[in-house]
Amino acid sequence: MENLKYPIGRFNIPASYTTKQREEFIKVLKDAPFKFKEAITTLNEEQLNTPYREGGWTPKQVINHVADSHMNSLIRVKLALTEENPTIKGYDENAWITLSDSNYDFQSSLKIIEGIHERYVVLLESLTDEQFKSTCFHPELNQKISIDFLIALYAWHSQHHLAHIYLVKNNK
Repeated sequence: MENLKYPIGRFNIPASYTTKQREEFIKVLKDAPFKFKEAITTLNEEQLNTPYREGGWTPKQVINHVADSHMNSLIRVKLALTEENPTIKGYDENAWITLSDSNYDFQSSLKIIEGIHERYVVLLESLTDEQFKSTCFHPELNQKISIDFLIALYAWHSQHHLAHIYLVKNNK
């Protein structure tokens, strides 16, 4: 079950952040929209509505979740850049996935992911080393997190959910 829930493994917080790592994380974020589109548009209707594991989400829900999650991520980065260690708002992703738009056609979410990631990458490529250290307070984690942490997390998050789609794609 662990391999299905975390097909690329759990997120590991880097011990430190280098320029090379940042570039790799940004590249993952830059390439993610195209990889998501390529993976999901080749699925048939049955596959789109098949959970990647028992109790898991369907690829359609995964794409809609990624759009929701990455919108929040970009906002968190912007808050960290423009405010002094702001407290960010958490959200219940399992509750959000039950809303009608999370079970709707995935095309609008692909457009959102493409636009969000384009803006995300433009912003991240403009930051100084000091700005990557800017923080926000995550109440669910009960700790300060940096922009470095956020981009590492969301690069992993992109690959994590892409792997979920591939679990369904490769099963049929």
